[in-house]
Amino acid sequence: MIKVEEAIAIIEANSAKMPTKRIAVHKALGYVLAEKVISPIDMPPFRQSAMDGYAFTHSIRHQYDIVGISQAGDHSNIKLKSTEAIRIFTGAFVPDSADTVVMQEHVMANSDSILIAEMPEKFSNVRPKGEQIAKDEVVFEANTLVTPAAIGFLASLGITEIEVYKKPKVAILVTGNELVEPGKKLKKGKIFESNSVMLEAALQTIGIEKTKVYRVKDNLKATKKALESILKKYDIVLVSGGISVGDYDFVKEALLQNDVKELFYKINQKPGKPMFFGSKNETLVFALPGNPASSLTNFYIYVAPAVKNKMGFSEIHKPKVVRKINSEIKNSTGKTLFLKAKYNETTVTVLDGQSSAMLNTFAIANSLLIVPENVEQYKKGQLVTLLPID
Repeated sequence: MIKVEEAIAIIEANSAKMPTKRIAVHKALGYVLAEKVISPIDMPPFRQSAMDGYAFTHSIRHQYDIVGISQAGDHSNIKLKSTEAIRIFTGAFVPDSADTVVMQEHVMANSDSILIAEMPEKFSNVRPKGEQIAKDEVVFEANTLVTPAAIGFLASLGITEIEVYKKPKVAILVTGNELVEPGKKLKKGKIFESNSVMLEAALQTIGIEKTKVYRVKDNLKATKKALESILKKYDIVLVSGGISVGDYDFVKEALLQNDVKELFYKINQKPGKPMFFGSKNETLVFALPGNPASSLTNFYIYVAPAVKNKMGFSEIHKPKVVRKINSEIKNSTGKTLFLKAKYNETTVTVLDGQSSAMLNTFAIANSLLIVPENVEQYKKGQLVTLLPID
């Protein structure tokens, strides 16, 4: 049985990044850049008006003759005299001979001239060429997550393809004779299976939209056969249940019979102690506890960082937060505790219902409060460390 910190380090050391591929920008949402992106143009590529109004050369004058118009998409580089202005609209080209745009609300205008009632400062409302970014500057560094805003910005620069890390293919294998799919009739002795949909949803929050769920009964032969097929097709395999030491827990044996290299088994923590982590070729295997709260706890602590590492993220761990605890906590287990908790701007509350079988508390928690194995007590008002999970 190893420490939490050792388990995290082993997983990081064995979760190499995925290969890369070229992808259309409009299809790149949720991927991570595998290369630095350089701007091919200045943005904006010309001086733009930031307002609907009038462009002119700033002076002590307040009255100007209107001699033209500049709409978005035009490129009329009219040479303005010191007594002249043009009607201009937001995003339109500002002539080289103009240095200022006055808002239309600040002028009195007729068809031939304007009188500026409220004079703006020189250079007001003119976006300089390259204000957002200059040609050959870095748009995004490698390992940047592609967001909707990033897609919009890349498109505005005329970039149509980027190099990204492939997303890992993930399979979930659910074990358990007692499990029934939601929607089917629940017979005595059975429970509805929830771990697969829970883990699928958790994976979606970090960018894995599609997963494949397999189910197998508590039987060594069936488990071994299912894993044999799955291990050939996926980059990450999550096994739910069957990893403890009961008479019907066959997952570890089935993994070893499929030549999965054991990297560790069991972690000195509560909940979630019976977890297996291994690899076969480039495929990572996490055999998670069957109890839902244990399974989700270990997903946040171990699985999510490994998935993000393979996806190419530079920061794979969520930043922890520190808050004052508003109750006493005792830890007589000698294990690291992960307690479902809810924090606000100043304090944190440990929630009732910490059983590893209970998800109702998890559903309202926004963090896991971490009690290290060598800490026996936190007194009310002490600072504690939290892992946000919202």
